[in-house]
Parts: sequence; structure tokens; C-alpha cells
Amino acid sequence: MVGPDKQRTMMNEHHHGHDHTDGHEHDHTPIVNEEKPGYYEILEISIRELLIEKGIIKADEVRKQIEVLDSRSPVLGSKLVVKAWLDPDFRVRLIHNGNAAAEEMGISIYDNTEFTILEDTPEVHHVIVCTLCSCYPRPILGLPPDWYKSKEYRARTVKEPRAVLAEFGTVISDDVQIVVQDSTASQRYMVLPLRPQGTENFTEAELESLVTRDTMIGVTIPRI
Repeated sequence: MVGPDKQRTMMNEHHHGHDHTDGHEHDHTPIVNEEKPGYYEILEISIRELLIEKGIIKADEVRKQIEVLDSRSPVLGSKLVVKAWLDPDFRVRLIHNGNAAAEEMGISIYDNTEFTILEDTPEVHHVIVCTLCSCYPRPILGLPPDWYKSKEYRARTVKEPRAVLAEFGTVISDDVQIVVQDSTASQRYMVLPLRPQGTENFTEAELESLVTRDTMIGVTIPRI
């Protein structure tokens, strides 16, 4: 079963191995990562250090790029969606040229991929997958969830999208067409979901809270 991200419950649980009582003496032994690096990690470190040694890149450039990666999250995508909901002119620009519209909002597409918006309508619902690997709009949504990268999701979504969506709790009416969009190394997609009815008086912040990572992948829909 694909299901929503299994790590959610783990994120909500934080178990301590000791009680926080007065006078408790903590062990200040340094934390050491005893897990040995894998082949690709060793390869990446070797290439990076070689490039720095040769003066092709600088260590500070690597640090800054890591900071950029760490700063990206679904919050950025939700701002784009809500802006499109509230501003019809921006919605047109976003659908016409996702890269330019994102830059307009101060969001850089740092990986030089083409960022395309798939607009849901009452007749069509979009869901995104990457059948070959895990291509994903990281500049907008951050890192992809584990289930998005799984072989099961990648294979089943193409063959039986309604069944997969149902496992996420999303039941799409039979009279609505489901379009499965396959991402590529150069082409990334994000769903612009339908704005829920009854949100006419919602503030911008309230609307943003309805737009989650999963709604922008298309496996769920915004709900009040």
C-alpha cells in the first residue's frame, strides 16, 4: 500500500531515554556517526574535494548552495497557489511561464529546469509522478517525500491512479478525468489545485494553510 508518508507519525513522536529531573547529570560524550559512508557518498566527497583543490569551485560556494537547498519547502509552493487563487492576472502568468512567475515572487529556479503549472478544473484532476527516478520541483517544494520515490508509487500511479489516490483518502468522481503527468530531468511540474468552496472570506494565511505538499503533487485536494 502506498499511503501517505509513513514518517509523519515518527516526526510527531519524540522519545527520551531519560527523565528530565533536577540534578540529573547528562553524558557529554561527543556524538559520533558510526555508520560508514556508502560508495556514492565517498565518490561525492572525493569529487567535491578534488574540485575545490583544483580551484574549480570554492568551499563557500558549496556551503551557500546547501543553504539554498535547505531553505526550500512546500511553503513556497503554497504562496504561489494562493497568489494565483487571489490574483487572476498572476494565475495567467503562472500557467504561461512558471519560471518567470516564481522569480516574480522572489523564488529562484536554481536548477535551470522548466517549471510548469498544471491547473485543476472541475473536469480534470492532475497527479504528478516520475516513473524513472524522483524528478521533483525541489526549488519550489523542497525534498520529495519517500513515497514519491518508491517503485510502487511510480509504477502504480500510471496504471491505476484512482486506486492510488483512494489510498491517500482522495476519491475522484468518475466524471472527472485524471491526468498523470510524468516529470523529467529538465521538466518539473506542480499542481494548481481548485480553491475549495466556502473560502471566500478566508485570509491569505488561512488559504495557505489549506495548500499542502500533497495537494501540489495531486494525491490530495485542499479541504476546509
